[in-house]
Amino acid sequence: MADAQKLARRVAEKLHAGERTSTAYDIELVDAGEGFARASMVVTEEMLNGLEVCHGGVIFLLADTAFAWACNSRNVATFAQAGSISFISMAQKGETLIAEAREEASQGRTGVYVVSVKSGSRVVAMFQGLSRTKGGAVVEE
Repeated sequence: MADAQKLARRVAEKLHAGERTSTAYDIELVDAGEGFARASMVVTEEMLNGLEVCHGGVIFLLADTAFAWACNSRNVATFAQAGSISFISMAQKGETLIAEAREEASQGRTGVYVVSVKSGSRVVAMFQGLSRTKGGAVVEE
């Protein structure tokens, strides 16, 4: 594994360990690399809305988590500046959702990321995030 890949994984692991939302919603770190991250979550009873499908805010949370891990992957503290989501299909109780974040562009302190949220091969949602670096390391090198 290349040094950049190892560093990105360490950063994602540190962020994951400190996130109370990841614990509360059982979000798992599946993979991470430079400008990339993958997270998973099983839809539970507590995540359902009044129509008995996964609440959009929970899906946004999963996508935003993968986005955070991806945009911090170079070990520079980075925060969301903006995020938007389009819901494509509904997620049901018991489904495993996979959020895959990929960097699309980066210039200076700004980055653009796209996150696909899927259940198997079915797209549940597409998220686009705009990041802004603050500076400073996430983990010690």
